[in-house]
Amino acid sequence: MSKSGESAARFLLKRGAEVYLYDDVVSDKISALVASLEELGAHGVDAEGLERAVSICDVLVLSPGIPIDHSLAVSFRRQGKNIIGEEELGALYLRATAVAVTGTNGKTTTVSMINDILCADGKHSIMCGNIGNPLANEVEQLGFDDFAVIEVSSFQLETLSDLRPHVAVITNITEDHLNRHYNMENYIFLKGKLLRNLRGSEYAVLNYDDPIVRAFAEKVRCKVIFFSMEQRTDGVWCDNGAVYCEGERLFSVTDMKTEGRHNVYNALAAIAVAEAMGINLQTAAKAVCAFRGVRHRIETVCERDGVTYIDDSKGTNVDAAVKAVESMRRDTVILLGGKDKGYEYYELFRKLKESRVVHAVLYGENRFRLLSAAQEAGFAEISLCTDFEMAVKIAEHTAKAGQNVLLSPASSSFDEFSGYEERGDRFASMVRGE
Repeated sequence: MSKSGESAARFLLKRGAEVYLYDDVVSDKISALVASLEELGAHGVDAEGLERAVSICDVLVLSPGIPIDHSLAVSFRRQGKNIIGEEELGALYLRATAVAVTGTNGKTTTVSMINDILCADGKHSIMCGNIGNPLANEVEQLGFDDFAVIEVSSFQLETLSDLRPHVAVITNITEDHLNRHYNMENYIFLKGKLLRNLRGSEYAVLNYDDPIVRAFAEKVRCKVIFFSMEQRTDGVWCDNGAVYCEGERLFSVTDMKTEGRHNVYNALAAIAVAEAMGINLQTAAKAVCAFRGVRHRIETVCERDGVTYIDDSKGTNVDAAVKAVESMRRDTVILLGGKDKGYEYYELFRKLKESRVVHAVLYGENRFRLLSAAQEAGFAEISLCTDFEMAVKIAEHTAKAGQNVLLSPASSSFDEFSGYEERGDRFASMVRGE
């Protein structure tokens, strides 16, 4: 009963469905939300009433945070009943043209860039999905002439079947969420589901430099537009610091307000979407260059006593943390830790040894796994503590004038926080002295 569950419940209640609500976490916040939905006609269910609710209900709407092998989902499957997610529910009612973006990293930035391009071209466009605004919240505001730019996570893809975007984007695929998906084969399969419904009139925008993503082109029935920073492709590419589309030079990467190689990849993907949708490329280029980034993604918070504090709380996996570290131009103290997602951290610390990171503060539920990987990789400049607030204080005392403190945890936030946003906000308030 978080954002997705509440959105699905309100959506269904408005259409006259009999809605039963269950959450296996008990809290004052959830109880208050259930009570407010009961006033609209929903039925709250506790653990004792769960078996009866399963027998009554025809469909389970599963929130993305709950795995498909949860006991409740298994009960529905055994009875041959449908299991869908909130994003699937929204997709069933969506009239607008959809652009859908998935991938391990870069989803939110790419969605935001695409939305800015559409708005700059005079379109009515709304960002939704995993970006924090459920699709079901927006379908009624989106007509046939409008556009939905949808961020899609692997969790949502577990229960997503009927979405057919006009353009589907896959930014990259690296190790993530293996505690949920068990192995890379399952994770890759789920990412590829976004392309399953595409036909000849639709487009797949794929990262040519990622061999896993590039291989999807062999299996699709739609048109493919590649983007690349390594070589010229049939699509969009970067060469000698300039971005090209179908042979036309659009802009220099130094014109972009955002920095880092990862942001160039995001820009290439967004320009490829503009090309697929027939949007004026100069309009798209101006929108991309003016884009200032998203919150909690390598976001400078403040400078105090000569130390620059950078919030990359959205860096919840190893690849994202490595990209953040690679963008640092000064010696850096990094904060690493949180809830474990099933990674091997050896490669992270091997990369840190080659970077501007001079010290790592390890904290949270997975701190000992991080410590073990650091020792294996020979990375010795480490502090170890239990909780997030102590980690921030240690980083503040460790960093010297002229250095950065970077929060890029390579881990989920759910051991101490409700999400990466809350973790990033707490970091910002602490380093600002609020």
